Amino acid sequence: MNGKKIRMNRITEKGKAIIIPMDHGTTDGPIRGLEDMDKIVSSVDAGGASAVLLHKGILRSIQTPTRCGVIMHMSASTRVADDPNKKVLVATVDDGVRLGADAVSVHINIGGNESEPEMLTALGAVATECEQKQMPLLAMMYPRGKNVSNSMDPESVALAARVGYELGADIVKTMYTGDIDSFKDVIRRCPVPIVIAGGPKCSNDKDILEMVSGAMEGGAIGVSLGRNAFQHTNPSAIVHAIRSIIVEKASVEEALKELRCAI
Repeated sequence: MNGKKIRMNRITEKGKAIIIPMDHGTTDGPIRGLEDMDKIVSSVDAGGASAVLLHKGILRSIQTPTRCGVIMHMSASTRVADDPNKKVLVATVDDGVRLGADAVSVHINIGGNESEPEMLTALGAVATECEQKQMPLLAMMYPRGKNVSNSMDPESVALAARVGYELGADIVKTMYTGDIDSFKDVIRRCPVPIVIAGGPKCSNDKDILEMVSGAMEGGAIGVSLGRNAFQHTNPSAIVHAIRSIIVEKASVEEALKELRCAI
């Protein structure tokens, strides 16, 4: 068993992933749910997250050790930048090693006129360093930019996911296409495991759980779901419900019933 496999086991449960990304503060500031990082990290950890995803500053400052795995995010941009889709590296793999992360992640947007080449160069370089240090790499691969009209278009999603695989990602995070059959085709053409992004906050719990269930039926190994978890009225309970679908193979109805009882 090599280092990557050992670390991958720390960010997954039984080969499945319930990742809660909370890197949004660099883009949007201290949005609702992320005001108290110790509190929210502890809450999703208690709910059964397999990993939390955080920037290096948060990793240095949180006081409560997590039982789940930790992924250090390496990319950033702000919503007030000239091109918010242009993500730049703000950390190194060595930072992740030093801070005790079990994996690192980068964000790449496919479809920008000028920003895409720089982000692809960064992805390739980080993947090489991760291989040298046996650090798992999660690549957030989004079809997003001037040349993309629909970020959920199956062919655009398949392209983004494939780029992540070909440039060295161990796990690819991308959009759920919205239906099981087209998503199965994305999975088929990307040989590394895929987790889906949560996207904008859903209007109700059933929509969240149906999205998770559909992605799992389509072949994902799990989710990397942010706002729909940390902005929920009960973050621990919704994470637990999501985990029940992903790990325990519960139905949407069973998970929803359990969630309502918890709330």
